[in-house]
Amino acid sequence: MITIDELKDKLDNKARLIGLDIGTKYVGIAICDDKRKIATPFKTLNYVNMSRLIADLKGIIEENDIKGIIVGYPINMDGSLGKSAQSVNDKTKIISETIDINICFWDERLSTSGSYNITSNLDINFAKKKKNIDEKAASFILQGAIDYLNN
Repeated sequence: MITIDELKDKLDNKARLIGLDIGTKYVGIAICDDKRKIATPFKTLNYVNMSRLIADLKGIIEENDIKGIIVGYPINMDGSLGKSAQSVNDKTKIISETIDINICFWDERLSTSGSYNITSNLDINFAKKKKNIDEKAASFILQGAIDYLNN
């Protein structure tokens, strides 16, 4: 894995990225355009096991000409790392050992609540807010990273 600044140095101007919000049950995926301006929710995968996740990611990477992965890193509000961070770290390490692609972490604090709040402002009912919240959180994560990369 590399830092976001190392990723910035390795990417060309047309490199597309995906963002991942890795949870215990679901993995939210977002994708950006080739100019890296807009992150869009892409899909939510049911997390079955690592083999299935890696196979799904390989397909998405190949079909969409992806050059890098931004993984949301669940740091606690006080800056410490908990069980969720360790789980994401372990899964990301396996992904990086299996798929030859640049991967970096992005602080995901408040990504789920941020994406949830955005839908709240749209006056959407609770059931619709919950639907696809993981891919929306991944989009929130990816948008933060691409904004950083573009500055």
